[in-house]
Amino acid sequence: MTDYQASAEEKKILGFWQKEKIYQFKPDKKIYSVDTPPPTLSGAMHIGHAFSYSQQDFIVRYKRMKNSGKGILYPFGTDDNGLPTERLVEKIKDVKSKEMSRAEFIKLCLKTLEEIRGDFIQDWKNLGISCDYDVYYSTIDSNSRRISQKNFIDLFKKNLAYQKEFPTIWCPECQTSIAQAELEDKEIPSNFVTIKFTANGKELPIATTRPELLQACVAVFVNPKDNRYKNLKGNAKIPLFNFEVPVIADSSASMEKGTGAMMVCSYGDKYDVDAISKYKLKPKVILNKNGTIKINEILSSASNDFKNFLIQRAVISKLDDKDIKIKDFRKMVIEFLDSKNLLKEKKQITHVVNVHDKCGTEIEFIPTKQWFIKIIDNKKLWVSQGKKIIWFPEHMKKRYDNWVEGLQWDWNISRDRHFGVPIPVWQCPKCGDTILPEIKELPVDPIEKTKQCKKCKVKAKGEEKVLDTWATSSLTPEIVLSLVKNKVKIPFSLRPQAHDIIRTWAFYTIVKSYFNNGQIPWKDIAISGNVSLQGEKMSKSKGNVIDPKTVINQFGADALRFWAASSKLGEDLDYQEKDIITGKKLITKLLNASNFVFMNLKDYKLKKPKKLEELDELFLKELNRVIATTTYRFEIYNYSKAKFNAEEFFWRDL
Repeated sequence: MTDYQASAEEKKILGFWQKEKIYQFKPDKKIYSVDTPPPTLSGAMHIGHAFSYSQQDFIVRYKRMKNSGKGILYPFGTDDNGLPTERLVEKIKDVKSKEMSRAEFIKLCLKTLEEIRGDFIQDWKNLGISCDYDVYYSTIDSNSRRISQKNFIDLFKKNLAYQKEFPTIWCPECQTSIAQAELEDKEIPSNFVTIKFTANGKELPIATTRPELLQACVAVFVNPKDNRYKNLKGNAKIPLFNFEVPVIADSSASMEKGTGAMMVCSYGDKYDVDAISKYKLKPKVILNKNGTIKINEILSSASNDFKNFLIQRAVISKLDDKDIKIKDFRKMVIEFLDSKNLLKEKKQITHVVNVHDKCGTEIEFIPTKQWFIKIIDNKKLWVSQGKKIIWFPEHMKKRYDNWVEGLQWDWNISRDRHFGVPIPVWQCPKCGDTILPEIKELPVDPIEKTKQCKKCKVKAKGEEKVLDTWATSSLTPEIVLSLVKNKVKIPFSLRPQAHDIIRTWAFYTIVKSYFNNGQIPWKDIAISGNVSLQGEKMSKSKGNVIDPKTVINQFGADALRFWAASSKLGEDLDYQEKDIITGKKLITKLLNASNFVFMNLKDYKLKKPKKLEELDELFLKELNRVIATTTYRFEIYNYSKAKFNAEEFFWRDL
């Protein structure tokens, strides 16, 4: 019995594939095209990658067999554009992007990416992913930048991209605005305090988790149906500060939440943004972009005793007026309110807050000038576009629909970072006109290139912001088409991806495809699940991450792929080494069974016998049944059932 030596055999096979260009795209009358997910180059391949990429590869290999190897467009890209790459380069090179010029940092990023790209892509080759690696793109290469910038210009000319000063979602840690799709929910402990406001000479209790925003309060809302506040009119006095705010009867105030009376601040959350806009209230912004409080703003209207308290605390804590963090100031406010008997209640709670998915930091709403793409007014359109696509599994479409129906803002596509695709505009400091580049100038960096306003004859200011990485990744079909000289048409045949980016990559690609081509980007979308370990989500902080390279080195890529084939599309799968071992045993058995068969066929002349033995007829009938069954399974992307049918046939019949 021969023991399968995976490492040596797989290396030999990989060399053969590369030398013979086995998976090269060969255009044909009938083409099966895949809009492949580009993994982020800022980290090594993880077990979730191995899981989902193997599953899409099963589908592609079936289609390649069916088409005799022709007409399969299975490209490979890497997503090198964005914050994860910035952070990786900062870590590897021990630098801070904000301390370097944009040009210097971009040059360093591109150099670093070149240094690590080869080893990163090799991981996917070692896993046996049968892409045509010559049809390769990076989301930050010059071709992708050109396509992304041209798309922005097209949307701007169609009045679909616009700039606006607005309280945008802001990450204090990453120092950039972000989109709604980049938010995650996180449970955190917090103080829930009920503060004694006063109105009409009476106590008005207001419960909040953000007492640090008292000075930013611009109104108090009560529900007009709330009998507790039926006769409440006029203004409410803010404790600790020398000003009053109007009491407004508004049905959005929940009678069940807290005391039923709520303070509207600039800006505690999305509710505050909408409320201030609705009543045209003048905001009082006290938050800095770096997650600190504008202490001078606080001192300007604080009562004398609170002012003295803050001055004293600042000296004791050796804090200056630039460094008081939001949570530190929150503690100070609660401490002082408590000391002055201005708290009706204080209790510890755990509540869900929005955090940035890249760093886990609680977000704020900060007024900044940003660029947006119009999506909020077309919810019905996006739902109808989603219906034109066949979803595998079907229930995943509900996630897409729920996301679209829950949209609250237009798509914020600008980021306050160094590394990314520059937004290709200049603005005249005099008349405010927006100046666009010629298409032949793309890709262009407005900071590096000078433009003049033709009307005012003055130098225009180049836009310093870059595009959100999804603004480029949502163009992957167009990027791939440019690489194959448009020998393929949109819609593509398939988009394979994970379910956690339905709200971003899937949704944004559908939006862009409609704006660009008036149609859906792909016919089918296949959604993969997640990988867990003993029922828990894997994470570096928990120390329960499985490295697929270690698994491949020990058991071989096919054993890992065997495990990945055990789960249907959309289903999560628990990683268990025993399943990998089972896969390796099957591969060894296949090898030995094959050796046994070929050993007994040495003298066979490859001639069909005049008459088949009854056993042979029964065997071939069963084989044909399995072929028909597995073919049907693969046509509906049910590779796990196809695997089961083939495995059963091998052990039971062969």
